[in-house]
Amino acid sequence: MSADTVLVTGASGFLGAAVATVLRRDGFRVRALVRKTSPRTNLDPADEVATGDIMDRASVAASLRGVRYAFHVAADYRLWTRDPAALIRTNLDGTRIVMEEALRAGVERIVYTSSVATLRLAEGVVADETMPLSADDAIGAYKTSKVLAERAVEEMVGREKLPAVIVNPSTPIGPRDIKPTPTGRIIVEAAKGRMPAFVDTGLNLVHVDDVAAGHLLALRQGAVGERYILGGENVYLRDMLIDIARLVGRRPPAIELPRRALFPLAYAAEAFARLTGREPFVTVDGLKLAKYRMFFDDKKARRELGYVSRPHQEGLADALEWFRKAGMVG
Repeated sequence: MSADTVLVTGASGFLGAAVATVLRRDGFRVRALVRKTSPRTNLDPADEVATGDIMDRASVAASLRGVRYAFHVAADYRLWTRDPAALIRTNLDGTRIVMEEALRAGVERIVYTSSVATLRLAEGVVADETMPLSADDAIGAYKTSKVLAERAVEEMVGREKLPAVIVNPSTPIGPRDIKPTPTGRIIVEAAKGRMPAFVDTGLNLVHVDDVAAGHLLALRQGAVGERYILGGENVYLRDMLIDIARLVGRRPPAIELPRRALFPLAYAAEAFARLTGREPFVTVDGLKLAKYRMFFDDKKARRELGYVSRPHQEGLADALEWFRKAGMVG
C-alpha cells in the first residue's frame, strides 16, 4: 500500500490531521481536502492540498482523481449551533457526496469516520457495536447527523457495493485540537481553574494518535460494511478533572452538582450564544447526554484489527502541552 495516494477530508482538523500524519509516516502520499477558509496550522508541507468543500461535488470529484484510498474524516462537531439543520446537511449530505464520488472514481477502499454518537446508551451498560441508535432517539443535531450519515454509508455498502469500513471513535484527546473540540474546551477550562464543580457522568477517553492508527488498521484489516469502535479508557468526569488538576498543579474540583440544576444555566447560556454567536460551554444537549455515562467497549477493534491504545492520562498530558504551546492555557 505504501506510495499510494490517499485522500483525507478534514485533514486540517483535529482528528484528520492525526490520520494524515499516520498515513504519511507509513509511506502514503497524502492529499488533504480542506476548505479555503480552514486554518493551515495542522497541514504538513509534504502533503498535497486540494482546496474544496465536502458540500461541493465538483471539488470532491477533483480531489479524488488518481486516489487509491479515501479517509472521510471531515465533520461539523459541535454540541450547539444557531442552525442545526445546516450541521445535519454538512454531516449527512457531505458524507453522501464523498461516498458517491469515491464510488464513481473507483476508489478501492474507504474508511469512514463515524462516531460512538451513533450507538445507544443505557443505564449501567457499556455500549458496543451491537447497540445502534435510531435517528428518532438521537439527542441533538450532531448525534442525529452522525446516525443518519452512518446509515447512509451502510445502505450504500449494501446497495451499491461501496467498499467502506466504518470506524467509531470515542472521545479523542491530544495535540492539534485547534478549535478546540467540546472535550478540548473542558480540558482548557479545567486547566485554567474555571470548572469548580462537575456532574456525575463519564467519557471514554482515547489519545487522538491511537484513533488515527486505528484508521490505518481499518484500511488494512477491516471488513467492508463493519463498524469498529476506536476507544480508550472509560473515565468518570470527576477523575478526568482530578487528572487535569494534577497535571497543571491546581486543586481539583470537589463539588458535585445535580445535572438538572444546571439546565437553567444551559438555557441562559444558549440564549446569550444566539446573540453573540459564541458557542456556549454548557449546553442543553450536553446535559441531556450526561444523563448516561458514555462508556464503550472496543474489544472488537482490538480483536479483529489489532487495535491498541495508551492510558488516557498520556492523552491529557499531550493535550495540555499542545494547548500551552498554542497559548490557550498558561
